[in-house]
Amino acid sequence: MAYIKYKEVTKYFNFSKTLPKTEVPKYVLDYLCDDEEILVHYKTSRDHGIFTSEKIILFDNYSFMGLRKQVFIIPYKSISTLSVIFFPGKAELSLFLDSGYPLRLKFVNMSATDKTRLRVLFTCISCYVNNQEPNESDINRLLENDFE
Repeated sequence: MAYIKYKEVTKYFNFSKTLPKTEVPKYVLDYLCDDEEILVHYKTSRDHGIFTSEKIILFDNYSFMGLRKQVFIIPYKSISTLSVIFFPGKAELSLFLDSGYPLRLKFVNMSATDKTRLRVLFTCISCYVNNQEPNESDINRLLENDFE
């Protein structure tokens, strides 16, 4: 579950697959700045999680008696602490925002390749959080989806 200040953001963000950048919906692109690059695009059955060079964008699409779309933008500069936990077949990314709000994102049905991608993404986010430049080869691996 994803939480902000102990309030549930959405019932589930169990990201189960990555999608190529060519399959990013147009409405997602509307939330990007001109100089921003999409590093990884994760998907649940209905929701999207976009990790860019500047921020995390979470799309919570909910359909019950009509469609509701809620968008959360988390700039990396607002993250004070982060951790990644790997389990057999899954992983969890825990972020604590400067405001003290925790945010937990779960990744399920993960292969060894998926875990490597998440580890590289975590390393890049860690650099952004600490005002450092990420390793260019890590950024290129994410941009090119070079994990085979």
